[in-house]
Amino acid sequence: MNLRPLGRSGLRIAPLVLGGNVFGWTVDEPTAFRLLDRFVDGGLNAIDTADVYSRWVPGNQGGESETIIGNWLKRSPARRERIVLITKVGAAPGADGKGLSAKSIAAGVEASLRRLRTDRIDLYLSHRPDAGTPIEETLGAYDALIRAGKVRAVGASNSTHAGLREALDAAGSKKLPRYEVEQPEYNLYERGSFEGPLRDLCIAQGVGVIVYYSLASGFLSGKYRSKADLKGSARAGGVEKYLNERGLRILAALDAVARAHGAKPAEVALAWLIAREGVTAPIASATNADQVDSLVRSTQLELSAQEIAALTAASD
Repeated sequence: MNLRPLGRSGLRIAPLVLGGNVFGWTVDEPTAFRLLDRFVDGGLNAIDTADVYSRWVPGNQGGESETIIGNWLKRSPARRERIVLITKVGAAPGADGKGLSAKSIAAGVEASLRRLRTDRIDLYLSHRPDAGTPIEETLGAYDALIRAGKVRAVGASNSTHAGLREALDAAGSKKLPRYEVEQPEYNLYERGSFEGPLRDLCIAQGVGVIVYYSLASGFLSGKYRSKADLKGSARAGGVEKYLNERGLRILAALDAVARAHGAKPAEVALAWLIAREGVTAPIASATNADQVDSLVRSTQLELSAQEIAALTAASD
């Protein structure tokens, strides 16, 4: 598997990242262990989670995903050297977990390290912007963590162009760690928040980009083509908005390319992202072994320029 440099962080990752948001939600611990093993054995090496995953599940507190990954690492310690471990801070509730203050980050990293059963986080992300905390304070807190060896590199998620520009400028002028990675929402359906000034800035500044909602909550897998298909799905609330003329046009284009390659629509949707300028890797989750195998295949699928253009045109 060819590894891609993750911006200027010094980290290198395979062109697809496993999403840990489903761990503790639709995937229990024994299943997660099997999926993580299969993912790494398939040649992929980056795992994304957050301190708030999966707090939205009734009875959960947040941190369930990190705990499951930590238990997996404890069971197979040799795996730690083979993976790039990504987690996030700043979206958890409570005085010590909310926002990107130095206090929140200091408390958040210790909790994440404890749950993950590791002595370091490879990539630590600001989960969402915090207008109430000066960016210099946030970057200063990250500087302390990097100096202590608890974090290797830092990045941000859900940034605006102006917010990322401010963070990069502050890092340069104050000699603080800069955001080496941006994590925006981006897929064949949702293109507007990343394409344009934010993507241009990331490319110009050498910022790595790992995109989330890569399959639009599963819509781009092709399994949801009518409201009837949504019944019983845990993702139904996030998918219904895609069931329109444009969404179905995108699915038709995915179907055509998938047929040509003997592939699945989801594999084509991910391959389109992997080929996009400025994208280091998409994040995708899996709930069974077949889906993990499909994720691996997506990294091996080479689309022609004409196929990429047809998919792009269908989603315009």
